[in-house]
Amino acid sequence: MEVLRAAWLMTRRITVRQQKICRTFATVLSCKQVVHQNIHERYLSRLKLVGITHCRYSSEPQIKNCTALMYRNHGDPSQVVQLETTPLPSVGPQSVLVKMLAAPINPSDINMVQGTYAILPDLPAVGGNEGVGKVVEVGSEVRRLKVGDWVIPKDAGLGTWRTAAVINAEDLIAVPSDIPLLAAATLGVNPCTAFRMLSDFEDLKSGDSVIQNAANSGVGQAVIQITAAKGIHSINVVRDRPDFQQLSDRLKAMGATHVIKEEMLRRPEMKELFKTCARPKLALNGVGGKSATELLRHLQKGGTMVTYGGMAKQPVTVPVSALIFKDVKVQGFWVTQWKKTHSHNEALFRGMLDELCGLIQAGKLSAPACTQVGLSDFQKALDSAMQPYISTKQVFVM
Repeated sequence: MEVLRAAWLMTRRITVRQQKICRTFATVLSCKQVVHQNIHERYLSRLKLVGITHCRYSSEPQIKNCTALMYRNHGDPSQVVQLETTPLPSVGPQSVLVKMLAAPINPSDINMVQGTYAILPDLPAVGGNEGVGKVVEVGSEVRRLKVGDWVIPKDAGLGTWRTAAVINAEDLIAVPSDIPLLAAATLGVNPCTAFRMLSDFEDLKSGDSVIQNAANSGVGQAVIQITAAKGIHSINVVRDRPDFQQLSDRLKAMGATHVIKEEMLRRPEMKELFKTCARPKLALNGVGGKSATELLRHLQKGGTMVTYGGMAKQPVTVPVSALIFKDVKVQGFWVTQWKKTHSHNEALFRGMLDELCGLIQAGKLSAPACTQVGLSDFQKALDSAMQPYISTKQVFVM
């Protein structure tokens, strides 16, 4: 009784200054107290002195609703995506309340809305598969996450184009809160795709070479920076465009060894290029069609081409001579499938994120060029994301 009275007296001393609800769950005493005002650290220390050793609380104003970009039918994103306000469910014992901070628009997000992606959520659905949020409340049984943690989805399908969400804690993984917001928001898809393709198909060492098309894409920019950090040469292919030189300079500033136009892949100048770096062991194809075929021609004997996208919407044609005389390997990669396959091994995912975040903290890996937009400007953002020759990624900032 004396312990309970001491805890009650301390919570009574907290002055009500703002209409903020702070929930304190005292598991040792099995009591729940709701008080107004953020609980100061000195009061938490005093609670521990009287035997309250495990507390869970929310330091944010109570969030009851969320604003989300939803679609109830598949089709043209400009026609089917709508901004709606919906009530949030209560936070269950194993769930957390997440305040979304930022979420990008990726090509796969557009394909999901259109209904053409390999996996589709049940309708109605909230758009977006990638992003970063801040935990503002945790369920009574959650131990892996705490209030204040930055988190990203472990897998696709959570719906990140929204201001808040109640999510099972097992579907999230924490990332450092001291990395740039846009780097955290774009961490879970493109850098992970680049990292796995550079790690899982060829044993690349410093001085080796990689060739890729779609070099200015989110994956392409991550490949450039990761290879540069590891001392691996990168040959980066982009389509011709009016601002080619400007783009080339930007990619070289990231660490690209060479930046060339697609037409150069078929020219004799490639022989001169390979006098300055070795023929590539690995080719990364995000385009398909003729571009992929030309990448194959420049692989060294026994090399591998990995296809992770098909922006040209054309099939990959493999010359018979490449298979017979050069013994090249042709494989595919989908980061969503990789995550599902390795869902039982969180340590592997954690290790990858730690290495990527280490590169970010060291200034060796940055987010692609981004345009920040609010949810209310979603029509403009979606239209921009679907334009050809995109130079920046559209990112919703909440």
